[in-house]
Amino acid sequence: MGKLDGRVIIVTGAARGQGEQEARLFAAEGAKVVVADVLDAQGEALAKEIGEERGADVAAYVHLDVGREEDWRAAVATAKDAFGKVDGLVNNAGILRFNELINTPLEEFQQIIQVNQIGCFLGIRTVAPEIGAAGGGTIVNTASYTALTGMAYVGAYAATKHAILGLTRVAALELAERNIRVNAICPGAVDTPMTNPARLDPGADPEAAREAVAELYKKLVPLGRVGRPEEIAALALFLTGDDSSYITGQPFVIDGGWLAGVSVI
Repeated sequence: MGKLDGRVIIVTGAARGQGEQEARLFAAEGAKVVVADVLDAQGEALAKEIGEERGADVAAYVHLDVGREEDWRAAVATAKDAFGKVDGLVNNAGILRFNELINTPLEEFQQIIQVNQIGCFLGIRTVAPEIGAAGGGTIVNTASYTALTGMAYVGAYAATKHAILGLTRVAALELAERNIRVNAICPGAVDTPMTNPARLDPGADPEAAREAVAELYKKLVPLGRVGRPEEIAALALFLTGDDSSYITGQPFVIDGGWLAGVSVI
């Protein structure tokens, strides 16, 4: 018996990184998974691979730009056509840009808001009614440890992650009567393409870049390393499954102890 047997869950940004590991783990625990992303080739390949491993009716891919309402409607339609219902959502998709706040172009700031913040809002607004109609379920939003503190050169990103915590708390209050629990994951640095862009550059050495980041975090993180996507997926599983049945409206920091030494009001 898996922890998510019978569940149908949409995972956004699922083609790689944290979302990929969430999709893989959820399927391993018995869920039907909708792999949603804008990276069509990678997303389709992942859904196919999960299907080959777990069964042809376990995973489906859908193109989803989380900032577009029509894409969200299409994602829900795909889930219902393939699996008959939706009773879980992981709002994982997000983008990160490094820039000094006073030098951040308005277009860049708005792009980050569109994906990270509006994408999360549209996901909740579109999918929650379907989850309620299925009898209840869960929504897990991906925030960040920067949602609980400040961090230089990621002002737009941090602003959206603070907003996601607000959306999480309000959604938890409003959706409880529909038997929907809403929580947020707040990861620290995780070894994904978003935090190690050299992985995506054919001319770069991703291992050298990863080692440089690892050396930095040995000094900054009490546990002395960067997080693994699989560790974030395990927390998403906990918040999606029945082991967290009395938890809603909460942020869960998973950062190797980074914030333990930071004053958070």
